[in-house]
Amino acid sequence: MNRVNKYFFSSFLTTFASLFATLFLIMSIVFFIQIARITSYIEISFGELIKLYVFMLPQILLFTIPISFFVSVAMSFFRLSKENESTVIFTLGQNPKKIANFFLSVSFILSAIMLINSLVVMPIAEHLNDRFIEYKKTKLSLNIKPSEFGQKFGDWMVFIEAQNDNNQTAKYENIVMYNISDEGEKLITSLSADIVNNNSNLELLLGSGKMYTINPKLWHISNYDSMTIRTLMQGGKDDEYSFKDYWAQSLKSDKRAKDLSIYVLVALFPLASVLFAMSFGIVTYRYEKGIIYFGIFGVLFVYFALIMVFAKQPFYAIPAIFALTFIGSLIAFKKKVLNKY
Repeated sequence: MNRVNKYFFSSFLTTFASLFATLFLIMSIVFFIQIARITSYIEISFGELIKLYVFMLPQILLFTIPISFFVSVAMSFFRLSKENESTVIFTLGQNPKKIANFFLSVSFILSAIMLINSLVVMPIAEHLNDRFIEYKKTKLSLNIKPSEFGQKFGDWMVFIEAQNDNNQTAKYENIVMYNISDEGEKLITSLSADIVNNNSNLELLLGSGKMYTINPKLWHISNYDSMTIRTLMQGGKDDEYSFKDYWAQSLKSDKRAKDLSIYVLVALFPLASVLFAMSFGIVTYRYEKGIIYFGIFGVLFVYFALIMVFAKQPFYAIPAIFALTFIGSLIAFKKKVLNKY
């Protein structure tokens, strides 16, 4: 790194640090609000709150770092142009193409890191987050309290009239369970029940009672002496997970395809837009001082609007949007910077 590139990079880092800290704080507050919603149906400690935040950290970084990089490159060069430093450097013979190559290299490294974050780290973090929440939900099912509404066991709403502390008898008395699905409604009543954790499966052992099956065409009532309702306990250490399988679902799932487009294109945004940022930042301040703000917001709006419109077609959207943006930035840089300096 020569002295000129080092000087430009130092100016960029100063702007990037302040902007990234601001965006990171705002995004963190938004995600903490999402975590707060989770606490409405599970109980978590302060340490578990931090764990959930760490699981969401890769997603926060994905959306803050690329945008901060683009804006910081533009604003740092604009500040130097305002003080005529960039003009003097180019007048003394420094080739802007060399500076552009340097920042292209930086943006390439950053985009590569963001791609690893979005394609590998984020799916794993999402899986761990979902598994942790499901584990907490299942753990909560082990502590069903009597005379409280809104409690769940798997997909069943549960109401318990009384609880016995005597280990010689069933733990719960007078159980009512309700479930609704596409097949209809089901209502189960039981005189007694126990909850057992059997090899990572929760089993609700019901004593004698009745089951009502209700749908538009048929009502069915049956008696039973015993019944076992099972629900799989998520979050076991032996769960297998592959981020390759995660992204393979993009061939079948519109949501996963949309996620793939968004995550990859946001990760590639620094590389696609860095020359746009330099084009907006390197200006003759007296005549072009207002263009930077329109340029920054214009590129951000168009890029992310294209992502939203074509996100469901990742295998076409990713190469097309990236190529269109990168070629556009090359043309803008050549017209606004190289032709002048």
